[in-house]
Amino acid sequence: MKNWEEKQLSSTWANCLEPHYDKPIAISAIMVSLDDAVMARLEKGGRRYEILVDPDLVDKWKEDHDSVELGELLAIEEIWSDARAGERPAGEALEKAFGTNEVLACARIILEKGDIQLTTAQRKNMVAAKKLQIINEIASTATDPKTKTPHPRTRIENALEEIRFSIDPFKSVESQVADAVSALRPVIPLQFITARLAFMVQGKDYGGVSQMLRDSIEKEEWTSDGNWVCVVSVPGGMKNDIIDKVASRSSDVEVRELD
Repeated sequence: MKNWEEKQLSSTWANCLEPHYDKPIAISAIMVSLDDAVMARLEKGGRRYEILVDPDLVDKWKEDHDSVELGELLAIEEIWSDARAGERPAGEALEKAFGTNEVLACARIILEKGDIQLTTAQRKNMVAAKKLQIINEIASTATDPKTKTPHPRTRIENALEEIRFSIDPFKSVESQVADAVSALRPVIPLQFITARLAFMVQGKDYGGVSQMLRDSIEKEEWTSDGNWVCVVSVPGGMKNDIIDKVASRSSDVEVRELD
């Protein structure tokens, strides 16, 4: 590559719920395993309303409501007043509390306004996964203002540990990144910049490179000698990764960082 410039709620539920049902549970009604389900709970009007949900799908749904069908994350399409005992509220109670007795409409309100009851192991795993996403996002978009290079992920992770940053397994990555950056600034210098890079590759490498850069391209053109040139804008923290990826697809690539 040439550089032009140097610039505990599990299987017991299945047993405790069944005797209290006044109708059989159809197999098709089981959306996710009861072994893996957790309880979402909302206190409203002095009463308790609960649903059994898949914690991983709830996390995805909270990030983007369109990414998961609401019915898919329910273990059983029912609203409970006490899921452990298999007790359900009357339809009139649901109407009064939620303005409807339609299960999915009630479930949406419970998920939006209630609490998710995770087991210790589930919370630990989900927090660890969300933490990794936050670290990767910061490492990919922020740079050290002194060196103009990305901070190593281990440095960001250690700094988060040092400031004891609390991670919410159900809060969006985007909002937590903003909070994390504010908390990290006194510990490590962070600068968010956009890098503009110009690439020139041989025509034979156009397909693979253009497909990879397509979402970042500002402008492009073909030279008289059959080479393809493009200008892209990327987060400063991703600059080196992008250059390396292009080089892996075009060994003769030429790259210039633009002012």
